[in-house]
Amino acid sequence: RGSSDPTKLILLDSLLQEKMSLAAARPLITVYSDKNVSSGTTVCLPAVFKAPVRPDIVSMIHNEVAKNRRQPYAVKVTAGHDTSAASWGTGRAMARIPRVKGGGTSRSGQGAFGNMCRGGRMFAPTKTWRKWHRKVPTAQKRYAVCSAIAATGVPSLVMAKGHVINGIAEVPLVVEDKVESFTKTKEAVVFLRRNKAWADVTKVYQTRRIRAGKGKLRNRRHVQKLGPLVIYAQDSGITKAFRNIPGVDTIQVGKLNLLKLAPGGHVGRFCIWTEAAFKQLDGLYGSGKKPSTAKQGWNLPRVKMANTDLASLLKSEAIRSVLRAPNRKVKHAVVRNNPLKNIRSMLQLNPYAAVQKKNAELTAAKNIRLKAAAKTAKK
Repeated sequence: RGSSDPTKLILLDSLLQEKMSLAAARPLITVYSDKNVSSGTTVCLPAVFKAPVRPDIVSMIHNEVAKNRRQPYAVKVTAGHDTSAASWGTGRAMARIPRVKGGGTSRSGQGAFGNMCRGGRMFAPTKTWRKWHRKVPTAQKRYAVCSAIAATGVPSLVMAKGHVINGIAEVPLVVEDKVESFTKTKEAVVFLRRNKAWADVTKVYQTRRIRAGKGKLRNRRHVQKLGPLVIYAQDSGITKAFRNIPGVDTIQVGKLNLLKLAPGGHVGRFCIWTEAAFKQLDGLYGSGKKPSTAKQGWNLPRVKMANTDLASLLKSEAIRSVLRAPNRKVKHAVVRNNPLKNIRSMLQLNPYAAVQKKNAELTAAKNIRLKAAAKTAKK
């Protein structure tokens, strides 16, 4: 609804700006040591954590990106066709399926080649030239990654994903850069235990089970849930320290991808950030006011609503005062009939149409009488 009062529009704009500034407040995140003690330093929450969380986009992009690791497979080209067989034709009251040639064995005369036959090929044999991979627009991939990162900072989403974070000091969890220099698994285990993240690894041990289906015969025998994702800035041994702990993944902050941040296409993975990695996020994904320095032409996606409290916005006097009054006058649509089919519409357009219609009926009746009289006179 429009308004012509500029003063009211300025008032409305200032109200919205105030709401947006409150909604986009960036709190300070405490940096913890490897012993789960505050190091005394804080870092500002990167703007990417204020990106809109879009599970629909994350799920769609994950579904496409995950296809790019597939390897082609197909059945042997000649599978099911290694038999010498030919149809017996018509006239024997038998199906025209090709039959094995020869005699003296139960195999001769049996149907071959068809997908309904024993030893025949499958229906529509798989080919290696299937469309295995998908091209995904870069902007959509970046949008999904920003959304997945934002979801890792929401404790309710992380817990809904199934992670055990009851004892965690803060979400997102940021630790000192000393963790990047760990080289022993023992150091990594002690670190996870002290920071109360080991409960999530314990869950991984408890969920290890044998896969249901044929995958257990194809070197994919066991399945298990995933644990925390450790995100670092520089690998000084951290990957070796964490690689032997079940469910724990490590990734460099500049190589964040959707398969790690939202496994299965579900947002809310529990992430442990090093301080250096956490500080790089504004430069990598932009801050809203400033575009990314690492990704050309990219800035954070804008939220649809700065303030999602729609009820209070609609009830606020600043907004109600600039809205025009509702139009309560009901305007009924005029029904327009075809005058050639509707006599009332025709009479409105041409009142003499009634006389013409009556004269036509009288003339038709007179012609019928004259025709009958002429027929009688001939007899």
